[in-house]
Amino acid sequence: MKILSVNAGSSSLKFQLYEMPQEKILISGSMERIGVGNSFYTIKVNEEKIKKELELNNHEEAFETLVKELKANNVVDSLEDIKGIGHRVVQGGDYFDKSVVITDEVLSKIDELSSLAPLHNPAAITGIKAAKEVFKNAVQIAVFDTAFHQTMPKENYLYALPYSWYTNYKVRRYGAHGTSHKFVSQRMNEILGRNNTRLIICHIGNGASVSAVLNGKCINTSMGLTPNAGLIMGTRCGDIDASIIPYVMEKTGMNTREIDNALNKESGLLAISKKSSDSRDIEEGIASGDENCILAQKMYVRRIVDYVAKYYVEMGGCDAICFTAGIGENSMDTRRDIINELGVLGIKLDDSKNNVRGEERLISTEDSKVQCWIIPTNEELMIAKDTYELI
Repeated sequence: MKILSVNAGSSSLKFQLYEMPQEKILISGSMERIGVGNSFYTIKVNEEKIKKELELNNHEEAFETLVKELKANNVVDSLEDIKGIGHRVVQGGDYFDKSVVITDEVLSKIDELSSLAPLHNPAAITGIKAAKEVFKNAVQIAVFDTAFHQTMPKENYLYALPYSWYTNYKVRRYGAHGTSHKFVSQRMNEILGRNNTRLIICHIGNGASVSAVLNGKCINTSMGLTPNAGLIMGTRCGDIDASIIPYVMEKTGMNTREIDNALNKESGLLAISKKSSDSRDIEEGIASGDENCILAQKMYVRRIVDYVAKYYVEMGGCDAICFTAGIGENSMDTRRDIINELGVLGIKLDDSKNNVRGEERLISTEDSKVQCWIIPTNEELMIAKDTYELI
């Protein structure tokens, strides 16, 4: 069965077509600058990568172009070959604790939650409506970033704020990256050969989050109402004292939009390093003795260690710590710094095994009290698996 995984942005469309249940990728690619001019797309098929420039005025035209490429590359004979389309949706609120078939009611809920994810949910709705127009007979599935975290107990997802903020405005911890955390935790359970596990998943990239997964279910996660909570990230500040906001607004005259922009786009590694939000640039700065880069890395690692230690205690121990996403999979230095700070828990790094990028591998020593693994994430495959299972 052919299943299409889709991640629609406001001006982009990323896709992968799978043959399921074999999990074989038939074609993948992305379309950029949709509706903003100078649009182009890239596709990868039969190990060949192709880039083409083509004006795409809207997402429907992007899907129609995708159909032409599917047929031109003999990936499908007709649209009927594609039985399901899985759409990444960032915010599902507390309405959705699993992936669902998209109905008019589901689409309405996604739209209602747009205020909690203004950059993402409207784009997902655009992609869903465009897909429905082009792939009229395919089953459309919504796969929510927040769904995996809906198993958190109330004491972990509520804030100590006026309770009416929760009941009236849905102010609570939702988390993000749930599709990745779910994929990695399932893969780790396959490796361990059991489901009764205590896992700490470190999804660390430009956006970053840590989750505690007990027996296959998330019981806590570092991101909050929005993705700007928890860890220090590329340009996001993570956890701060909330009183900083009115204090700085009073001192500077900044408005709420300017403050929000500063917290989300001008903070994190970018702010502390004074150099870049990219971990690779930070590592280059550290190698050259740049004090701000050294400080940024120390702060970044310390926040991750804080959450790992917190979840270790919360679960009464841990069977495995998993590193995933851009930095987690590729930064040997960051993994080393994190694991070395966890030495007090009897966690030990094998430096020779850690000398790898983007490869599934055990990187802790044989006598380490907790296994440490690199598990490359695959959110597109998780979307395809959920879609296939629902169909």
